[in-house]
Amino acid sequence: MELLLKRIHKTLNSTIGELFVDGKFECYTLEDVERAVKIKNETAIPKGKYKVIINRSTRFKKDLPLLLNVPNFEGVRIHSGNTNHDTEGCILVGQTRATDFIGNSRKAFDKLFAKLQKAKEINLTIE
Repeated sequence: MELLLKRIHKTLNSTIGELFVDGKFECYTLEDVERAVKIKNETAIPKGKYKVIINRSTRFKKDLPLLLNVPNFEGVRIHSGNTNHDTEGCILVGQTRATDFIGNSRKAFDKLFAKLQKAKEINLTIE
């Protein structure tokens, strides 16, 4: 499975994107701000290609997608949430978007996660 995250709108507080699954639009994303120098819990991960696995999150106490080998980051997950206050460098997903906000996040996550669980291999490209 190929995931593509296109970052489309940036503010001083967040970065909104569009997530595509095998070339088809799936949902919106919200991340922290892109920065040249990483600030802990306040910086979007670097653009690039990442392998994604599903494993148990000790923080959330459930299985979640995890990005592997992210430079200078650990524990980067894809999960539900609505604003930059809900992420510490992770990728949030939602069905609607507004400035610094994504909505219907749990519905978007559940739909995406069902697809991810069926995949043998998951690759994510962030542009």
